[in-house]
Amino acid sequence: MLAKRIIPCLDIKNGRTVKGVNFVNLIDAGDPVELAKQYALAGADELVFLDISATLENRKTTYDMVLHVAEQVNIPFTVGGGISTIADVDALLKCGADKVSINSSAIKRPELINELSNKFGSQCLVVAIDAKQIDGKWIVHLAGGTIPTRLNLFDWAKEVAQRGAGEILFTSMNNDGTKNGFANKALSKLSKTLNIPIIASGGAGTIQHFVDTFNDGKADAALAASVFHFGEIAISDLKKELKHNKIEVRL
Repeated sequence: MLAKRIIPCLDIKNGRTVKGVNFVNLIDAGDPVELAKQYALAGADELVFLDISATLENRKTTYDMVLHVAEQVNIPFTVGGGISTIADVDALLKCGADKVSINSSAIKRPELINELSNKFGSQCLVVAIDAKQIDGKWIVHLAGGTIPTRLNLFDWAKEVAQRGAGEILFTSMNNDGTKNGFANKALSKLSKTLNIPIIASGGAGTIQHFVDTFNDGKADAALAASVFHFGEIAISDLKKELKHNKIEVRL
């Protein structure tokens, strides 16, 4: 059995780590490079950096930050935000990123998934999906969750997988920042219908929420931000409890 992964997420805006609730009301959470170092030492399996305003502001992710992170950490990390071309991905991988995450650009031009997967391999391509449950239907949003689309979460996830994505990072906008738990019913449906790893995102508030998303949501990895940034959950304590619940993790 593959070990379940714990992934701190650092949302970046203007070079700082920020965190909000339901994608708004952002507050400062610290220097991203320093936080990355702390998480690597604390036992995180991977890191995700999302430049949350890059797409809205029509600019590229900060390459300098990626270089600094690569110099300071020895665990895999993913970078997303404003990535829309093969050249963008090439530059980020050369700066030291292990994977890239695309979201809005994939929705606008789905062929990009095929192109990146064929060029760099599916193992370094994560497709992030931000979706909100509205009247019982999971609607995909783009541009940092600000623009609803006509896409259904499950149909889009299936297409993403078929086009060559290596992983899907699913964030429930309803759960994001609420600390009420992950969207486990949707996660379980994704995991059962797709043959690529699913990363759960949005809603972590307690250690039990991580236990539930691995057991009930069938997630392959769990991503969280504020509970780690503000010291509410220690990664070492989390992993010990997961192990106690017979969930395979790397200690």
